[in-house]
Amino acid sequence: MAAHELVDVALTVNGSAVTVRVPLRMHLADALREHLGLTGTHLGCEHGVCGMCTVLVDGEAARACLLFAVQCEGAEVVTVEGLGSPAEQHPLQRAFAAHHGLQCGFCTPGMLMSSYDLLSNGPSGTAVAPGELPVEMSGVLCRCTGYRGILAAVADVAAAYPDGLPGPGNCAARALLGRSGGRSAAPAPDAGGSSPGEPSRSAASAVSAVSAVSGVEPRLPGGAPSATVEVRGALSEPVDAVWRVLDDFDQLARCLPGATLVEVLEDGRYLGRAVVALGPVKLTFDGVARVLERDPGEHRLRVVAQGADAGGSATQADIRLRAAPGADGGTELRADVSLYLSGRIAQFGRALAGDVSRRLFEQFTSAVDQAARTGTAPAAGAGPSPVRILLGVLVDRVRGLLSRWRR
Repeated sequence: MAAHELVDVALTVNGSAVTVRVPLRMHLADALREHLGLTGTHLGCEHGVCGMCTVLVDGEAARACLLFAVQCEGAEVVTVEGLGSPAEQHPLQRAFAAHHGLQCGFCTPGMLMSSYDLLSNGPSGTAVAPGELPVEMSGVLCRCTGYRGILAAVADVAAAYPDGLPGPGNCAARALLGRSGGRSAAPAPDAGGSSPGEPSRSAASAVSAVSAVSGVEPRLPGGAPSATVEVRGALSEPVDAVWRVLDDFDQLARCLPGATLVEVLEDGRYLGRAVVALGPVKLTFDGVARVLERDPGEHRLRVVAQGADAGGSATQADIRLRAAPGADGGTELRADVSLYLSGRIAQFGRALAGDVSRRLFEQFTSAVDQAARTGTAPAAGAGPSPVRILLGVLVDRVRGLLSRWRR
């Protein structure tokens, strides 16, 4: 499979049998947080050093940032949410509170799961000597407490349960809802697989994902956008020919680099997919768009779209297009876009996101001019080389720096 393709992974998390559809390279911690909404598993170094992401996999402690989700097919995973509930906390949770074994709380989930593993699976179990705890608990780093309260809490619980530590107390079948674009994990299918005539697990998951997205009403968040893009393109074709392209959503989607129209929904909504590539980074967004304004007289169109990537990135866009008569019988195409980014894609920063988006919409205006001239839009999903986009952005940055340096 290609790196950006998705695969179904069936596993049991805190007593709930689920199937998550994730990229091959997604680690378990991101799958837990983004697809199942279990944000108690914290991410620190993502190199397996700090121990913040410790969970139980088949009863033993594991670093969730060092496991691919696909490695956990059929596994039983317990996170800190499964250890105890607010109403019925696990003895370790109560002891951490009593001994003030936390300050900022960021390492606390890792400390709890690591100490549970120590007292359950360690060579001495709950008979571990208090003097051994500084070494035994050193696999999780804390920058706040000085460890004294943590070690006292673990020693207290070990002494209180000489016959063995109670198991996780909050594991039961329940719905687990993801955070990325309202996605949720599908219940795991029966072990026997699909019956004749029924769709396969992957096909059923794909249908479920399409159904979930198709019911979404695209909305824009409050606050300032992550980036804004204003592109003015001079097209050679007349304004009526350009408007025919903009007014045909199938052709419009084909002109957007990397975009594919998947299905036409009711109420002016469209289900689609967009692949955004920046050098080696490739994100695939499944989402929905809706035409809010369509004015043939003014040759004006406004589209609101939102989508989510399986890796936890999400984007929303307010796209305003206006075609006006230009010089020599051509057209001036104006594209004003407000982008709202969240998740990993937001880490590119406002300036870089704006530069890349501007490049993409420059390609869009060129594709619209070609479609207006030939009557044929680019192939679905076609787009410029991600390397060329990245190089173009870097060249523009260098030119800007040189220009400022000269001034």
